[in-house]
This record gives sequence, structure tokens and C-alpha cells, in this order.
Amino acid sequence: MAIFKSDKNTSFNPQEINILNAGTTLSGNLNSEGDIRIDGQVKGNVTVKAKLVLGPSSRVEGNVVATNCDVSGTVLGNVQVAEILAIKSSASITGDLQCAKLIIEAGASFNGRSKMGPAQENFKDHGKTGAETKQAEDPSPAKG
Repeated sequence: MAIFKSDKNTSFNPQEINILNAGTTLSGNLNSEGDIRIDGQVKGNVTVKAKLVLGPSSRVEGNVVATNCDVSGTVLGNVQVAEILAIKSSASITGDLQCAKLIIEAGASFNGRSKMGPAQENFKDHGKTGAETKQAEDPSPAKG
């Protein structure tokens, strides 16, 4: 029996969950139209148009953008979530957060700034680095 079947339907199915297992490292940006669970390591930005689950063994070194997100692992980068961001007790996030609703369990580690509000406000600076966003939000006063 072959591992890869050529007759498999390759169209997008929103009911299927993508999984990046522990022990797997991806270098580069990861984009997904559907739900995804990461238990491995990603060195790059992660963009998910559905739900993203970062398991306890996960590590993301880059920015995260998702519709909904549960974090149990480590994120070194900014996190933008259109709806609900749940930070579990085993999570560690170093970076800024933007989301509509935020849940942080006791024991979680978060170092950065957080901003909450409707999704359209959260994603207005999408694609900018943290420094660019900070300059846009907090410009220096003009000298006279």
C-alpha cells in the first residue's frame, strides 16, 4: 500500500486539521486556510484564517495571525487574533498581543503590550513590525 495516493482529492476541506508534530521544524512562513495544530517548531510567521492551536511543545519564532488561537507553547513574536486568544498556563509569549477577547490562565508568561478591540482595529497594522506599529501609535511630538 502506497503512502501517497494519487487519486486523493486535493481540494480544500475546512473540516480537516493540519498538524505539525513535535520533532518537526519548519523554516519559513506558514499559511493555512483551515485549522492547524502546531506541536513542533516554526521559524517564520504563521498566518491562519481559522483556528490555530499551539501545543505545549510548540515554539514559534515569528509573528502569529489567526482568527482564533489557543497557545500552550512558546511564541517569540507578536500575536494578532481577530476573535478569541486563549493563553494556557504552560504558555510563554514574548511580544505584543492584539485581539478582540483575551483569556490568560494562571501560570502563563506574557511579556509585551496588549491591545483589545474589534477585529478591524486589530488588523489595521497587519504586516508592520512592532517598531513600525509603535511609531504609528505613539509619534514623537513636533518640535517648534
